[in-house]
Order: sequence, then structure tokens, then C-alpha cells
Amino acid sequence: MSPTDAVPTDAAHADAVPPVRLLLCDDHAVVRAGLRALLSSTDGIEVVGEAGSGEEALAVAARVRPDVVLMDLQLGEGMDGVTATRRLVSGAAPGAAAPRVLVLTMFDTDADITRAIEAGATGYLLKAEQPEELFAAIRDAASGRTALSAPVADRVLAQMRSPRPALSGRERDILQQLARGLGNRDIARTLFISEATVKTHLGRIYGKLGVDTRSGAVAVANERRLLP
Repeated sequence: MSPTDAVPTDAAHADAVPPVRLLLCDDHAVVRAGLRALLSSTDGIEVVGEAGSGEEALAVAARVRPDVVLMDLQLGEGMDGVTATRRLVSGAAPGAAAPRVLVLTMFDTDADITRAIEAGATGYLLKAEQPEELFAAIRDAASGRTALSAPVADRVLAQMRSPRPALSGRERDILQQLARGLGNRDIARTLFISEATVKTHLGRIYGKLGVDTRSGAVAVANERRLLP
């Protein structure tokens, strides 16, 4: 066999595979710099852009066409990471593939996880992950495979085993008025319903949220981002 007929080695094959094009979205410049430095230490991943807000992520993604967007959830004022994820996943230009979104955050509440997955995120990682886990998750996301941190996977399974009933539209309306500090009478007047109806819905809200006080309901609603 001549040298020109030699079978390509695994290394040569690996070199032929294009790197995963990655966009970083985090509102902290220091965090983005740290991630860029970390990711430059591994083969097969190329950071092609950065964004400090959800709005900027949409604009940069449209320009650089990343394979994966590494998305933080808390982005300060303006569009949050969940909204940006939904827009990225559903708003690709005609004929263009939408990027995969891999959430990288400090928060692992049930509400955050649910909202991100429902928005179309391919994976959900915590910032406490080891670098090797992050590298693997980025490659998995680029291939369309789900990547979840172990604690997140546990919470997802727990939700599937014992899902909490969803709040109805009327219950959400009442919860919103509750968060404004209104009493039952004022809530009834605002929503054009009776006080008895307000009390009935409050009982259902407490049961669904696992609380027994008005302040507890508002606190859980804020934690789970159930309020507008």
C-alpha cells in the first residue's frame, strides 16, 4: 500500500470534524471571559461570539449562526434567558437551522428548570459542574442530545413522579392581586367576582403551591416565576 492509499487515522478524522460553534450569553463580563479561557483549552469547540443580554444574544446569533448558545437565565434588566431561549429556538430565519440552547446557571429551582425546558432548551447545567462535564454537554447539545446536571435530572424525575397541579387562569389572576397586597374584598371587586369565590380559589392555590398563608403563596410564586 502506498502512502497515498493509507487509511486515515482517528486523529486525522477528528481534525476533519468542524468544531462546535458556540455563543456565550451571560451578563457578567468576567464570567464570559472565564468561560472563553476555559473553552479555549479544549479541542472541538470554538467560541464565535459573546452577548451580555437576551436581546444581544438574538442579534449576535443571527449574525454568527452558532451551533450552540450557552445561556444564563438571569440576565439583569430586559429579556431573561428563558425568553431568549424561546426566541432563539423558534425564530430561526427560513432555511436556517435554529441553534441548540444549553442553559448554564446557578439556579436549580423547579420553576426555572421547567420554564427553560418548556422554552426549548436542549440541556440544563449548573455552574458548579466540572469542566469536562461542560465540554461533554456542549458536544451533546450540538448533536441534539439532552444534557442535564445530575441534581437537575433528579429534580426533573421527581417532578415527573409527582407533578404539581397547574394553576388555572383565574387562580393566576387572584395570585397576581394577592402579590399586590390586596385583601379578599378588593380582589373580588377588581376581578368582578364574589368574596366567597376568592376564598375558594385561595384554598386551591394554597394546596397547589404547598403553602398555608398569603405571604407563603406569594413567596413560592416569586420563586417559581409564576407572576408576570
